[in-house]
Amino acid sequence: MEGFAQANQGPRRRGGPILKRLILDTTFLIDAERSKINLDDVIGDQDDVAIAAITVAELLVGVAVAKGRTKQTRQSLVDEVVASIPVLDYDLTVARTHADLLAAVRRHGRPRGAHDLIIAATALAANRILVSADSTAFVDLPGVAVISYR
Repeated sequence: MEGFAQANQGPRRRGGPILKRLILDTTFLIDAERSKINLDDVIGDQDDVAIAAITVAELLVGVAVAKGRTKQTRQSLVDEVVASIPVLDYDLTVARTHADLLAAVRRHGRPRGAHDLIIAATALAANRILVSADSTAFVDLPGVAVISYR
């Protein structure tokens, strides 16, 4: 995958592939649920994967606004994600990192979505690579490494 090797950072396991510490963006999870991507192309078996707490909120909004079968499908996704992927809290370290990123985008006159900045701050504070379909939301954020899988 183009650009993947460059973002493929992290400790090397003895005799094995590079272990990546990833944080999955909401777009990635939605595309994965809709089978628009092959997870094995992005996530290795030994990779350390997590999500930001705000990602759970974004997924839950999708459940709340849906109806009928779509609501059930979305709720199943949320249940599966929360049961299988660690959720990283918005703590003091993330808050400080979020403030730094918010100040940076204001200085450069390139506003970003509030939730995207929180996800980026969570990734940066936890020393993780962000996996997203919308890499433009994270372009030029200082210190934020991004894998765009599209």
